[in-house]
Amino acid sequence: MHIQIINFNLDGISRNEYEQVCNDLAQTFADVPGLISKHWLANDDTNTFGGVYIFESEAAYEAFTASELFAAVGSNPALVNVSSKDFGLIEGPTRITRGM
Repeated sequence: MHIQIINFNLDGISRNEYEQVCNDLAQTFADVPGLISKHWLANDDTNTFGGVYIFESEAAYEAFTASELFAAVGSNPALVNVSSKDFGLIEGPTRITRGM
């Protein structure tokens, strides 16, 4: 498995407007090949939003980061200070703590 964490701040869009866009795009993300799950993040106190993506493999993660969907999110003017970090998974203790 492979993990990606994306964070950003909202600019010129309210939390409610952002959530509506998220609802509209949820199925598009669900259809990403090799994506096991996406967890949508929100911290209103710091205006920090984003997602935790769990991919079947590093190859699936790399395919996603090369996709038009990933490029569209990164170029959206309502999302600023975008950061994306990827991680491998330490599988043994993750299984013990009920991870994937």
